[in-house]
Amino acid sequence: MQVELNGRVAIITGGSKGIGRAIGARLVACGADVALVARDPGVLAEAKQALSGLGKGRVETFSCDVMQADAISKTYDDVMRTFGRVDIVVNNAGASQTGDFLSVTDAIWQADLDLKLFAAIRLTRLAWPQMQARRWGRVINVLNIGAKAPKAASAPTSVSRAAGMALTKVLAGEGAPHNILVNALHVGLIESDQCARKFEKSGESDYAAFLAKMGDNVPLGRIGSAEEFANVACFLASDLASYVTGTSINIDGNMSPVM
Repeated sequence: MQVELNGRVAIITGGSKGIGRAIGARLVACGADVALVARDPGVLAEAKQALSGLGKGRVETFSCDVMQADAISKTYDDVMRTFGRVDIVVNNAGASQTGDFLSVTDAIWQADLDLKLFAAIRLTRLAWPQMQARRWGRVINVLNIGAKAPKAASAPTSVSRAAGMALTKVLAGEGAPHNILVNALHVGLIESDQCARKFEKSGESDYAAFLAKMGDNVPLGRIGSAEEFANVACFLASDLASYVTGTSINIDGNMSPVM
């Protein structure tokens, strides 16, 4: 199945590493122009070098703290000046922040909501009118399986991600008459920079063995790759998924008890 995204422009938050970067690579390979958004200019530059030349798509980078409303607005304007349009929004920014309920302060709650929920609200709201005008748009919200089946001591992440799932359904209903399709992808255990950080803290010496151990409790028997996640995102961004909206797809090897 050939996915073609020639002429489309995507903006990906958290785009310099892990899942965001893998999605960017897949979209570029399929012909899309991609705006990678993240905080660290150095890491962004490395990502641009790695992704450029993978396909017809052009890659540009934009340093932005998506927790700040003004920064998102400025970055969106910069992307529009660079590419002239935004067809695909991938709201991917965010790392896991969890703790016992009584340990989660108001400041932690607010920071998590700003990073994972309000950043998605603000960026999507900016892109929405020109998607409506062209009657074509895709919004992909990257969440986690805790949004559907939250565990104890999983706040604030599970709560902010559950709010992102509700946002997805609301936007899908509003976008449908304008051919703006909105879907959520839920991360299970996917190899990422967070895995690498856990490995560094573990004191173990064999990264492959560490990843294999992490995958022991996954029904498929292993953790997933960022590329496997990106394949599903790329499908949802394309015309092949033209009748798919308001869905919430687990990419987790059947870890979640909830479909």
